Amino acid sequence: MLMRTDPFRDLDRLAQEFFGNGTAGRAAAMPMDAYRSGDEFLVHFDLPGIDPETIELDVERNVLNVRAERRSPAPEGAQTLVAERPSGTFTRQLFLGDTLDTERIDASYDAGVLTLRIPVAEQAKPRRIRITGGGRKQIGR
Repeated sequence: MLMRTDPFRDLDRLAQEFFGNGTAGRAAAMPMDAYRSGDEFLVHFDLPGIDPETIELDVERNVLNVRAERRSPAPEGAQTLVAERPSGTFTRQLFLGDTLDTERIDASYDAGVLTLRIPVAEQAKPRRIRITGGGRKQIGR
């Protein structure tokens, strides 16, 4: 199971809205969707305009860290007229339950969306238990 316990996320979002979007040196928002489909969890992160080479994923003790960077397209020294698209470092941390197989996470990036496929661990999958035993006892015969 995917656990959502990021108490500072809303605070970070409010601070970004108040102080401006994603400037260099400050983490910017990384919207995501997560759901279970069959025997795997899928997580989609919106990362438009990100060079896939800047995306870093690591898992340590069931904590998945996602980090990506978008650089401003304006060359050094250019006079910026409008800068509404966030640039800088984007980070997100997910707490993964023990029922997920963190050794087999698959990651792909397409059309600005980073998709992670996290399989459910074999020991956590539901299984049918076969009942064995003898026949009925016949009483009175």
